[in-house]
Amino acid sequence: MFTGIVEEIGEILAVELLDGGTDSRITVRGPLAASDAALGDSICVSGVCLTVTSLPGDGVFTADVMPETLRFTTLGSLEAGSRVNLERSLRADSRLGGHVVQGHVDGVGTVRSRTPGPRWDEIEIELPRELARLVARKGAITVDGVSLTVTHVDDESFGISLIPTTLEHTTLGEAAPGTRVNLETDVLAKYTQRLLETQHLQPGGAS
Repeated sequence: MFTGIVEEIGEILAVELLDGGTDSRITVRGPLAASDAALGDSICVSGVCLTVTSLPGDGVFTADVMPETLRFTTLGSLEAGSRVNLERSLRADSRLGGHVVQGHVDGVGTVRSRTPGPRWDEIEIELPRELARLVARKGAITVDGVSLTVTHVDDESFGISLIPTTLEHTTLGEAAPGTRVNLETDVLAKYTQRLLETQHLQPGGAS
């Protein structure tokens, strides 16, 4: 589990295609993320929970990316030199500075527009229509691993505002119109939606 508070921007050093290209192994330089990592630990890479498979040293770790992850996230477009947001998994004794983030991407959005403000940028992101029902104004959403507050939402897009810290310390500071981003909706919204969908199946539920 994560909080959506990015700890550092990492760099992809290599992408190795495996099994005929159906999955891959990425090598990432992230000195902070790798500093206390062990084999099998989880690290959130631009919103995707990945498992550390090796630690070559010098602030580097590798992780395998499964076929489903390549199909349903932006990790399939990574190449050497790509920059990614990194966050280590949450410790039980840590403050929950953002919101509950699982690292399970629900869909990919596209930056529609970007409007600079006095000290922040306002960004409009197009999202898959099926996710719109899970996004609420003033609610939480994770964009490329960053915990953000939704400023407005409709059936096609939602807005976020990026403060100077987010602009400086995450890859969203360089996300231009057309950039594809990983989206994870609030886990509470997902479970609530599922309960509503299956209510008629429960004893005593609505018919």
